[in-house]
Order: sequence, then C-alpha cells, then structure tokens
Amino acid sequence: MNFYVSIFKNSKVLGVNRYGEGAPMPKDAVMTANFELDGQVFTALNGGPMYKFSPAISFVVHCETQAEVDYYWEKLSEGSKENQCAWLDDKFGVSWQIAPNVLIELLSDPDPAKAGRVMQAMLQMTKIDIAALQHAYEQ
Repeated sequence: MNFYVSIFKNSKVLGVNRYGEGAPMPKDAVMTANFELDGQVFTALNGGPMYKFSPAISFVVHCETQAEVDYYWEKLSEGSKENQCAWLDDKFGVSWQIAPNVLIELLSDPDPAKAGRVMQAMLQMTKIDIAALQHAYEQ
C-alpha cells in the first residue's frame, strides 16, 4: 500500500485494521488496509499466504503521454516481471497494464490494415512506445 501511494499522485493511506486475539492470523498483523490511489479507493485484505495474485485481474493505468507511460512503467516495474503488450507483474505479483489512451484509439481504427499494423507493433513491445505505434499506423 505504501509503495503504491508513493507512486500515484493524489494518494493516501485511509486506515489499517489489525487482527486481534484468536484470529486466524497473528495478533496485530494487518487484516485490512484502505487507501486511495489518484482518487480511487481500494481495500486490501490480508487473507494469508494461501491467497496469491493472478493476472486474471489487473489494474490499468491510462496514460496520455509517453512521459506518463515511462514514469509508471519505471516505478511499477522495479523488481518486477515485464510482460508483453503493456503488462507487468510488480514486485508483489500484482498485474498492471500501463496503457496509453492512443493505443486503444489506434487499435480501434475502422481501417483493418492500420489497426493490424498497430497490433503487430504492439505485440513486439513490453513497455509501449507511442511513437513506434504511430509510425506503424501511418505506414
């Protein structure tokens, strides 16, 4: 929680609840944590090590510029596993998509040849390069 709050603007810790005596986790271990990332409220539950993160759920960071893509990719990919097409699993195993808004626009172009070129360019990337996508689109 503190890691994510340090990355996203307009973010803060809202509260932490801890397990008490007789709980299924050690006394004083974090039970739930409430926090806000850029205006979006999250609640995290510590259910123990038997619960793992999965790429079936990912958080999307919508970016307007390459500078935003670069910033979030750098911060969230530290100690992570970088995946194809704007995805990464951060150092805690949480899946993120660092996606420039223009990517969706270009992939949605009614001209299938243009959209196809953008798709092929994207499939070669981990972190998205907006200029390379636009170049593929304009060919």
